[in-house]
Amino acid sequence: MDLQQMRYVLAVAETTSFTRAAERCHVVQSALSHQVARLEKELGARLFERTSRRVRLTAAGEAFLPAARQALDAAERARAEVAAATGEVRGRLTVGAIPTVTAVDLPAVLRDYRRRYPQVRISLRAGSSDQLVEQVREGRLDAAFIGVRPGFRTQGVHDRELAHGQHVAVVAPDHPLAAHREVDLRFLADEVFVDFAEGSAARAQSDQAFAAAGLRREVAFEVSGVELMSRMVRQGLGVALLPASFATELHGLRSVPIADGPVRVERLVWNRSTPTPAASAFLALLDADD
Repeated sequence: MDLQQMRYVLAVAETTSFTRAAERCHVVQSALSHQVARLEKELGARLFERTSRRVRLTAAGEAFLPAARQALDAAERARAEVAAATGEVRGRLTVGAIPTVTAVDLPAVLRDYRRRYPQVRISLRAGSSDQLVEQVREGRLDAAFIGVRPGFRTQGVHDRELAHGQHVAVVAPDHPLAAHREVDLRFLADEVFVDFAEGSAARAQSDQAFAAAGLRREVAFEVSGVELMSRMVRQGLGVALLPASFATELHGLRSVPIADGPVRVERLVWNRSTPTPAASAFLALLDADD
C-alpha cells in the first residue's frame, strides 16, 4: 500500500468515475485502475462497486476512506514541518468564509499571504457560519470567517471577535420603504421578507431581534445565497435584512437603517489543535496567533 494508491482511491470516490479520476491525477485510466485493483487485492476487499452507469464505494471503501485521508494529510503535514524547519512555509491552507464577510478584505489578505508564502496551496470555501464552525472543528478547514448573533458560543474551536454592526433593510428603489431615512422593527413587521434558511446562524440574528421585540414576520422566500436574495429584492418580491457594511456593495438596491435592528458579530475561528506551518503563518498575518 502506498500514498499514490490512496490518492487514486480518493479521486475515484470524489469524482465517482475512473475516467475523471485519471484526468484529475494526470494518469491514463488503465494505470489508475490497475493500482486501485492492486490495493483491493492487498486489502482483500473491493473498495468500489463498478457498473456501466456508476461507480460507488462499498462498505469496505467507506471504511477505508477516512483512514486514507488521514494518512495523506499526515504525509503532507510531515513534508510541511520539515520545510518549516529549514525556514520555508509550504503545504496547504484551507480557509472558509461566509459570503457577506466585511471585517477583513479577504481577497487582499489572501493576495498578501500568497506573495509571502508562494509555496502554499490556498483553498477558499464558502458556507454558512454553522457549517464553517463544524468544518474547522473537524479539521477540514484551518480557519474561517463567520457572522453570528451576539452571545453566540463557538464550541470546540478558538475564536476572536473581528467586528460587529447593525443590519439594514434592503429594498428595491421603487419600494415604499426606500423613501424612509430610518424604520423600526414594528414598522417592518408587516412586510414580506426574503431571508436565509430557518435555523441558520444568518437567519437567527433577524429572527431573534423580532422575537425580542414581541413581533412576528413572514419569511416567504428562503434562499441559500446573497446573490439570489438581492435579485429577488430587486424584483420587489420582498425585503431583506443584511449587515450595513455589506449592503453598500449591492448595486441597484436601497439600504434603510433600522433603529432597533439585528446586530451581527463577525468572528475568526480556527482549530484548537496545533496548526500547520501554513495555518500558523495565516493566523500570524491576522494577529490571531496568540
